[in-house]
Amino acid sequence: MLETIMSINSTVNGIVWGPPMLLLLIGTGILLTLRSGFLIQIRKFGTVMKHTAGSLFGPDAHKKGESGVTPFQAVATALASTVGTGNITGVATAITVGGPGAVFWMWVSAFFGMMTKYAEVLLAVKFREKNELNEWVGGPMYYIEKGLGWKWLAVIFAVFAAVASFGIGNIAQSNSIANAVNQVTGISPLVIGVVTAVAVACVILGGIGRIAQVTEKLVPFMGLFYVILGVVTLAMNFAQLPEAFKLIFWCAFNPEAAVGGAFGYTMMLAIRYGFARGVFSNEAGLGSAPIAHAAANTDSPVKQAFWGAFEVFFDTFIICTITGLVVVSSGMWSSDLQGTALTIAAFGNSTGAMGEWMITIATILFAFSTILGWSYYGEKAIEYLFKGTAAVGGVKLAYRLAFVVMTVFGAVGSLTLVWDIADTLNGLMAIPNLIGLVGLSGIVVKLTKEYFEKN
Repeated sequence: MLETIMSINSTVNGIVWGPPMLLLLIGTGILLTLRSGFLIQIRKFGTVMKHTAGSLFGPDAHKKGESGVTPFQAVATALASTVGTGNITGVATAITVGGPGAVFWMWVSAFFGMMTKYAEVLLAVKFREKNELNEWVGGPMYYIEKGLGWKWLAVIFAVFAAVASFGIGNIAQSNSIANAVNQVTGISPLVIGVVTAVAVACVILGGIGRIAQVTEKLVPFMGLFYVILGVVTLAMNFAQLPEAFKLIFWCAFNPEAAVGGAFGYTMMLAIRYGFARGVFSNEAGLGSAPIAHAAANTDSPVKQAFWGAFEVFFDTFIICTITGLVVVSSGMWSSDLQGTALTIAAFGNSTGAMGEWMITIATILFAFSTILGWSYYGEKAIEYLFKGTAAVGGVKLAYRLAFVVMTVFGAVGSLTLVWDIADTLNGLMAIPNLIGLVGLSGIVVKLTKEYFEKN
């Protein structure tokens, strides 16, 4: 049975993440970047940083509206899902399969992904609406329906998003927690899964208010924690960094198998896994993060969209780069280890047992925060599918309970199968969203240029 599932998923995954999908993914970011004249990533990058990282301690970022969610809580919830195990496990997996060159292609995907996620958030705020609880709700399903008028495509996205929340947002994350904790403690994955499920239930059963309250405290702490750990480790590996960068760039553009053909790393594999894991990590193009941003107390789609660009920058150019450099500079990227185990070993190679424990803690924090963020995304997708019906409340509660139960199943599942299924679901979810972004690109460009003309 398991072999059948793996075979079917492998076939679907090959189609979903084939050349057409990669072209659509990166092409959307390129299209938006060119049409906007590189405003977000280059020309007005300083402005983006000023209104995001530079405003973290300002009053506007923490101003609550009727929905009770501040702009910072919205971005914290989005970052909770964005900065996840993709930054630890996903980067390691990309390097294992695609070679060090995958890191470079993650950077490329992130550069254009900054504009993609910016556009997603802008459209989410532009086309959002109030639900029966007077909360702002939005996301691709709303801007596809209201902006393009394609209800059928909006429904397809919502279905994929709801299903994907159990993959990328749940089983892949609980699996990473279980593997990381089991590696350093020997505790059974089943026990770890049950404990994780209980912790998740305590938060998500309280709705977006409680999720936002937890993520706004958890995200800054875990981000700073990992950056400090990474910088210390890289400082200890300083002598190996030039060679690590050389290897990343060489493998990125080498059409033949790298390292004398021993491992079969090719340029195409580097591009494929660099893009795929890059998207898994920063979620640019998936359409997930804008669901959280739509709940923010803001009157400016553009200013909230700045946070979308910042998320990709922080996630990939900071967090993922740290992981990639540690793995490559350690020399352990060509070992038999994979996933979280590889990252733990790479950090431990320089910092010993303490480093292994620190990465385990980081994995737990990253994965747990991602589970919280994606529980909200999936619930809002369910809410969209059943809005206006008497069953919506019951279906949302059933979703929350099912989400908690799946946390246990993820902990005891196969690493390879879990991540392959997550990849497939990501791709299926991204397709209708990218179609929506291309179709509504004119609105994104118009609102962006109008904002900068006035400011």
